[in-house]
Amino acid sequence: MTGADVPADFPTPPREFTDAEDREVVVDRADADALEALVEMYIDFDPGDRAQGIPPVEEGQIREWLDAILSAEGFNVVAWHGDRAVGHATLVPDDAGTYELAIFVLDDFQGARIGTELVKALLGWAQSAGVEDVWLTVERWNDPAIRLYKKVGFETTDAQSFEMEMAIRL
Repeated sequence: MTGADVPADFPTPPREFTDAEDREVVVDRADADALEALVEMYIDFDPGDRAQGIPPVEEGQIREWLDAILSAEGFNVVAWHGDRAVGHATLVPDDAGTYELAIFVLDDFQGARIGTELVKALLGWAQSAGVEDVWLTVERWNDPAIRLYKKVGFETTDAQSFEMEMAIRL
């Protein structure tokens, strides 16, 4: 796995901050207690923001998907605005001993630094737990996401198809 070497530690959750829209947001570790709030978030999720079939559309499928990733040996963080989940990021282990990153932020909360804070907190938690390699795929035309990933230290490792693969070494 190749990717950027990150010299500094990322912050670990929980993290409180004021987003670019002057909203108070808390990024914290997710667990089974966050399930209902995440189901509601994904029911409200804009279908146009879905990629590679995730998040699922139907409530039953959303619940199955969340059950799988929240109970897996991965890492999950949620961005909370009050008691509403407005963003979620996950690291899911793969067969190669690396972790795949996925991030989702509700449309009304995009572009306000929430995604950046989610990714930093998620990587900080994973880094503190000894995770070394993280990768992701992103559609080549998703410029805001690509800027976010580059800002936190991801580098492009493959750009042969309509999706780019990016990686970071923690």
